[in-house]
Amino acid sequence: MDNIRFVLVMAMLMISYMLWESWQIDYGPKPQAIVSDKPLVAGGNNLASSAEPSQEGASQQNPAAIEPSNRVIKVKTDVFALEIDTEGGTLRNLDLLHYPHEKENTVVNKAYALIGMDAPEKDLSPIRLFDSTPENLFLAQSGLVASENAAAAPDHHATYSSDKIAYELQEGQEELTIPLTWTNDQGLRITKTFTFKRGSYAVDVTHKVNNRSGKPWSGRQYNQLLRVEHSDKSNNNFIRTYSGGVIYTDKEKFQKVKYEDMAEGNLAVTTQGGWSAFIQHYFASAWIPPADQENHFYTKALNDARYVIGSYSQDVSVQPDGEGVFKAQMFVGPKIQPVMEALAPGLELTVDYSWLTIIAKPIYWLLNQIFGYVNNWGLAILGVTLIIKGLFFKLSKASFQSMAKMRKIQPRLKELQERYADDRQKFNTEMMAMYKREKVNPLGGCLPIMVQIPVFISLYWVLIETVELRQADFALWIQDLSAQDPFYLLPILYGITMKIQQSLNPAPIDPLQAQVMKMFPIVFTVFFLFFPSGLVLYWICNNSLSIIQQWYITKHVLEGDSHAH
Repeated sequence: MDNIRFVLVMAMLMISYMLWESWQIDYGPKPQAIVSDKPLVAGGNNLASSAEPSQEGASQQNPAAIEPSNRVIKVKTDVFALEIDTEGGTLRNLDLLHYPHEKENTVVNKAYALIGMDAPEKDLSPIRLFDSTPENLFLAQSGLVASENAAAAPDHHATYSSDKIAYELQEGQEELTIPLTWTNDQGLRITKTFTFKRGSYAVDVTHKVNNRSGKPWSGRQYNQLLRVEHSDKSNNNFIRTYSGGVIYTDKEKFQKVKYEDMAEGNLAVTTQGGWSAFIQHYFASAWIPPADQENHFYTKALNDARYVIGSYSQDVSVQPDGEGVFKAQMFVGPKIQPVMEALAPGLELTVDYSWLTIIAKPIYWLLNQIFGYVNNWGLAILGVTLIIKGLFFKLSKASFQSMAKMRKIQPRLKELQERYADDRQKFNTEMMAMYKREKVNPLGGCLPIMVQIPVFISLYWVLIETVELRQADFALWIQDLSAQDPFYLLPILYGITMKIQQSLNPAPIDPLQAQVMKMFPIVFTVFFLFFPSGLVLYWICNNSLSIIQQWYITKHVLEGDSHAH
């Protein structure tokens, strides 16, 4: 079997699968949402009488209902600018101050200036996660649900009061606390407090129940995220990343809950600890209830293509003249794995490496370690590539030796092909006999490469998913490793390295295959024009190292073997 043909078949199968997957995402049938505004049942002995928090009120209103109540509290920290709506104490319009949509490229600006043109305008506004506009609706809601026969408690439609309408973390201040209060005429007072810390993307949320009603009160806390289906408009058409719901439970660990899964049916899972989240490329928003309590996780699909994911606690009783406290934590920000690992078990898995996580996580760790020394993510990519090539040196050596031997007998194979042009069976017999005489394994060049493929794919996903590479400088005109090369020089350089590497390999004896192989550097160069420059940088480094290694083996190792004979 011709090894080149084997590689071509495998490549065609992989490309066909990727095209089919992309087609399904863009044009495939999508399940319809469950258009129901009735609350889900939520535990207790009388399931039908106790309601789980839902968007019943909001979903019956028109989009104008998304507008804030009379008082919106403006909050600014060193990492956030956001609003807290006094209706429900809902988090909305949250901007990540250190993460703009786009980044200016000084070299590109100078190049445009040289030719007397204005550089294209960049969107330098910060990434907005929580959003109150109907088309990008995304809110973090929380509240209390009273048990049967207990006094009503504030949910995310209740109106809170606040002493101030603006809060800002001042220079030298490490913590910012924002209290909201709610009372009723039965003697129940709820204080809802948000705590922001300097440099942190985690927000502590507590509900303190002060019971002066003269009789016991019991209820539960819920925390949920509401959003419309997210589509990353800036995402590269050649790169697909997961956007949707996820939960983490003690038993099943990390699970994706796609929008279509929510439309097909409501999730209902009870576990110790755990968390729920909506994730997208580079960013995540997660509610993390206390790890030492039992939590019930749920989802719901509402009309107008809106989705809810969240959790509620067990009932807690507060005696007359007593106090009770419900706690939860919210993470909203970039998916930086060491930060997320410190907040909750498995939260770093929102950086989605899929089934290759077991390989990808060590690669990310290595990338991070190298960056700690060189302080440049581009150099860290080159370092990781060099180390991986070193680890696979022996496998690569076997592969290159096999290809070199194949190249050595290529003229004789061509002669056989011409001799038995009309007898394909005879040609195959003679070809296998030649392989046996020359001790050449036609698959010897492929199998070592196949072993390395999971590692290469894992590295690909690490480079795609790592938020630290987003808008990270490398050198010269490459000032954002997550964006395509503005001058397309790296893709062209990649095509050149691929052509050189191809010239060192044995050419297929089939003329048609040979013509197809010649087109590969051009085709892949065109593909790579739209790829993030960090990925292209990796492939240039990988190809360059392979060229050096292959040249050395071909010129020295095999020549040494021939001298020995």
